[in-house]
Amino acid sequence: MRLKIALLAGGDSSEREIALNSAQQIAAALDSAKYDVKVIDLHHRNMTYTDADGKQWEVDKNDFSLTVAGVRTEFEYALIIIHGTPGEDGKLQGYLDMMGIPYSSCSQVSSTITFDKISTKRAVAGRGINLAREVLVSRGESVESQAVVEKLGLPLFVKPNASGSSFGVTKVTTADQIPAAVEAAFKESDEVLIEECIVGREMGCGVVVTADREILLPITEIVSKRDFFDYEAKYTEGLSDEITPAPISDEIKQKLNRMTLEAYRACRCSGVVRIDFIVTEAGEPYLIEINSIPGMSSGSIVPKQVREAGMTLGELYDIVIADSLR
Repeated sequence: MRLKIALLAGGDSSEREIALNSAQQIAAALDSAKYDVKVIDLHHRNMTYTDADGKQWEVDKNDFSLTVAGVRTEFEYALIIIHGTPGEDGKLQGYLDMMGIPYSSCSQVSSTITFDKISTKRAVAGRGINLAREVLVSRGESVESQAVVEKLGLPLFVKPNASGSSFGVTKVTTADQIPAAVEAAFKESDEVLIEECIVGREMGCGVVVTADREILLPITEIVSKRDFFDYEAKYTEGLSDEITPAPISDEIKQKLNRMTLEAYRACRCSGVVRIDFIVTEAGEPYLIEINSIPGMSSGSIVPKQVREAGMTLGELYDIVIADSLR
């Protein structure tokens, strides 16, 4: 019998279209002899399946089942490819936990931690992972721009505390740019993180840890042709070079691998995760963020790393699915 999988995609964040593209890539990669996969678009609390004729059918959220033309499917597994809310922040995992449905991603607790940048930093602190200094601003609080500059220096990154794909992120070079940057970040999150700018090379580290193995994918160096790796650089062809494997020394690779595993375990991650770092000229990696549900579209970083490792996405998800069912 094939495992009945709901491939949950879409979501309600600014990353919705990216997630839908990722889902199509994974659906095509999964072995149809092993899995009966239906792509479910989750949007504004609705879960919808679109059949080959373009007709839409609603998932019954009371028992996580789908009835199409009188044929009922009780889903046995959820493969979550939703960037941002409600997939990457843990809300969907809470529902699946209540329904008793195993899933492919980090748990609700882990997702909540990794989606919240300041919580991530608190979770990994004291574990030998370098972190940029920061100021956290909550909605309604005033920002003393000059005091921030005196504490952190310039330039600075102003970013939503809980968001992805660099939405709402601004690099500021003067104190008077801070208020507008904070306002832009508040459009994506109720808290804003102002961080010192760590200068160096950006590295993306894909990782999966199961009960019996650690899979550290080849590291990717991300070379943005813009001022930093913003949304346009991530998703516009030609605006960034992503070099896999990264041209780095064995020493830097070992540091990145160690910190990647340390951060993965500190935040109690599971499934496929991408952890991003900046490596300074002195060869010291600084953690940027943890992507608990990284992009899986054809142009995304992790699929390129999987290919470089001599695997297919289908093989990688075979491992993830088997481990989470275990």
